[in-house]
Amino acid sequence: MRRFIRLQLLIVVVLLLAALAFLANREFRLVERATFNWNLFWQSESTAAIGLSEYRVVIEGKVIEGLEDDVSALSYDPDRKTLFTVTNQNSELVELSLDGRIVRRIHLDGFGDAEAVEYIRPGVYVISDERRQRLIQVQVNDDTRSLDAAQAETLTLDFNAGNNKGFEGLAYDTKGQRLFVAKERDPVQIIEVRGFPKLQPDTPTSLEVISNRQRDAGIFVRDLSSLQFDERSGHLLALSDESRQILELDIEGRPVGSSSLKKGQMGLSKTVPQAEGIAMDDAGTLYLVSEPNLFYVFRKP
Repeated sequence: MRRFIRLQLLIVVVLLLAALAFLANREFRLVERATFNWNLFWQSESTAAIGLSEYRVVIEGKVIEGLEDDVSALSYDPDRKTLFTVTNQNSELVELSLDGRIVRRIHLDGFGDAEAVEYIRPGVYVISDERRQRLIQVQVNDDTRSLDAAQAETLTLDFNAGNNKGFEGLAYDTKGQRLFVAKERDPVQIIEVRGFPKLQPDTPTSLEVISNRQRDAGIFVRDLSSLQFDERSGHLLALSDESRQILELDIEGRPVGSSSLKKGQMGLSKTVPQAEGIAMDDAGTLYLVSEPNLFYVFRKP
C-alpha cells in the first residue's frame, strides 16, 4: 500500500513539474530562447547582421523636457532629419530633434489609444490605434498643428487583440512597400500589410494582410513594443519592453542577433525602465524612447 501511495505521489509531482515547465516556457519562451542562443553560437561570421552588440549608448536616459505623458513608439523622418513619437494619454504626435528636444506638438483628435507612428514617405505617416486595431494614414507639413482621425484614411484589422494587447509597433519597407505591424502579445505576432497606405490616393490597390506563424513562433521575447526596418540589410528590429531586448530578424524572419537593454549592456549605467520605441537614421544610429519621457541614442564606436 505504501509503495502504491509513493507511486501516486511521484506521478503527481511529475505532472506538476511538467505543468510548471509548460507554463514557464509559454511565458518566458525558454525553448525558443535556447534555440536562438544555440543557432547564434554556430552562426557564420559572414551573416549580414547589423551588429547590435557593438552599439554603445551616447545619450542615456535624457528627460524630454516639457513632455510628461507616456511616449510610445518612435520613427525617423529622413526628409526633416527629426524623430516623431506619440503620447497615448493626452494623444499627441510629437516631433523631436535628434538629441531629444521637442520641436513641435501636434494634437490628435479621435485617434483613440495612439501607440505607434511610422514615416512612409515625405509628409505621410501611419499612426496605430491599439485598442480599435486601426491604422490611420495622416498628412503632416510644416504648418500642421492638429490632426483629425475622422478626416484620414483608415484601415481596420481584426486579430482578436483585446484591450491593450493590440498594435504596439510599426515599421515600413520602402522598397518592398510593406508595412509591418507588431501585435504586443498573447501571442506575439508581426503582421505584414501590403496595399496600405496607397502610393497614389486615387489609384485602386489590392490589399494583402500576411501573417507568418512559423516566424512568430521563433520570436522568444515576451512582448513587442516597437519595430524598425533597416533598408540596407533588409532586417527587422523588434523591441521588447518586458524582455528588455532588441531582437534582429533576417529577411526570412529568423532571429540573427540581439542586445540587452539591462544595466552593463551596450554601455548602459542603468537598465532601460520601459522601452517603447526604436528608430534608426540613415547613418545607422539607433534612437530609443522609454516611458514616461526618457530618450536614448546608441552608436557603433
